[in-house]
Amino acid sequence: MKNSLNRFVPKGFKPFVSSNYYKTLNIEVKPPVKRRKNKDIIFGSLSEIIEKLDIKDGMTLSFHHHLRNGDYVMNDVLKEVFKKDIKNITIAPSSIFPVHEPIVKYIKEEKITKIYTDYLNGPVAEAVQEGQLKELLIMQTHGGRPRAIEYGDLVIDVAFIAASCVDKLGNSSGKYGKSAFGSIGYAIPDALYAKKVVIITDNLIDKHTPDYDISGEYVDYIVTVESIGAQENIVSGTTMITKDPIGLKIAKDTATLLDKLGMIKEGFSMQTGAGGVSLAVAKEIRTIMENRHITGSFVSGGITGYFVTMLENHLVEKLYDVQCFDLWAVYSSSKNDNHITISASKYANPFNHEAVINDLDIVILGATEIDVDFNVNVTTDSYGKIIGGSGGHADAAHGAKITVIVTQLVKTRIPIIKEKVTTITTPGEDIDILVTDRGIAINPKRQDIIEVLSKCNNLNLMAINELKEIAHKLTGIPRELPHIKEVVGVVEYRDGTIIDSIYKPYKRK
Repeated sequence: MKNSLNRFVPKGFKPFVSSNYYKTLNIEVKPPVKRRKNKDIIFGSLSEIIEKLDIKDGMTLSFHHHLRNGDYVMNDVLKEVFKKDIKNITIAPSSIFPVHEPIVKYIKEEKITKIYTDYLNGPVAEAVQEGQLKELLIMQTHGGRPRAIEYGDLVIDVAFIAASCVDKLGNSSGKYGKSAFGSIGYAIPDALYAKKVVIITDNLIDKHTPDYDISGEYVDYIVTVESIGAQENIVSGTTMITKDPIGLKIAKDTATLLDKLGMIKEGFSMQTGAGGVSLAVAKEIRTIMENRHITGSFVSGGITGYFVTMLENHLVEKLYDVQCFDLWAVYSSSKNDNHITISASKYANPFNHEAVINDLDIVILGATEIDVDFNVNVTTDSYGKIIGGSGGHADAAHGAKITVIVTQLVKTRIPIIKEKVTTITTPGEDIDILVTDRGIAINPKRQDIIEVLSKCNNLNLMAINELKEIAHKLTGIPRELPHIKEVVGVVEYRDGTIIDSIYKPYKRK
């Protein structure tokens, strides 16, 4: 265990152990699935159904985020729930966006006292970090969340699931209708394991097509509303290839080193983020594939229109989609049989032996910070402010044969490499290569990669400490910022162990 992982962990939480520890458990756990047969689904308005649910103090309510910053459902549900004098509620949304600002009021009033989520930004993040949440924020990964649900670490009393198309038998999907969002993968574990399941839709039909994602046998209630969300706000951040020369250089170097390692070959698989540099890497890889007539086996994770075109042009055989990042991907998910929507558990659950990420060859990821032990931060900025979370970062990094971090060495005059990252999102043992505009660093644990790439004259290889010194020459040595020793949240690794804490942030004067 690296010294940088010996962080303060609140009393009562499990300490961090190696991310490989669960491989040594030698157990096969098959959690029971609750099947709701021989009963009728109850239909009603949101207020009627919440009345029937008899929600009480201390319950846990879950939501999904496939509509991202266009989601209406979580706000509408909680507004109705808190018309009653209910307190001490835990919410477990797969992610929280700025659109969920109304939740801040409930946090301040101690109606919501605990949050489990995989990604968090906007006003809710600010309120949590100011210490307004009575209990701790638990930051999970996209694979860690279904693990927690399936193995009973996160028990959901009521799952509220937005679906863009639902039939009268309760069969539900996100692929069709005016508010279609594509894959509904993050909500599938909720549907299978929550004590009660409420489907909320703006498109109730008589009979669903056979490719629904959630079977009606798991559904207890159906609510029809005017709109579940703003489809156009699914796109959050850039999903376009960067045009920045620095980013394009990073992409070119990344594709070159992957090619030198023999990773771009017939049948290989990959995953990238939706950011501009990551998509530029995908473009460079695509060029190599086209020139050599290579067909990849699959692309996984959050899917963009760029990967849809690769599928349509037969450059990859399948897309395994747990989340659509743009409307092109949404449309494709309903039209192409090889665009396969999957559950979060099938995507990245560390205890699911068939998880797609375990078959990844290459993953390209970003970083807010990376330290000399290759630990990566995408949860907070350098001031400790919550700006996101792992999502699938730690999951994909662990599963892939080669994990590459791509980033500029300096961003807004702040060096990307630190002695210790502000917050650990992904442990360094899961990171193999760092590619920056000023050079490439390889994790010393990957001597096999170092041996191959050291023979390549066109790659600027150096130790990560050397890269850090180059950054410091450009910017000066940053002053280490203190933080208030008050913990507001913890970061869970995908297997449920705690790898870091989130504090009240340093206040800039």
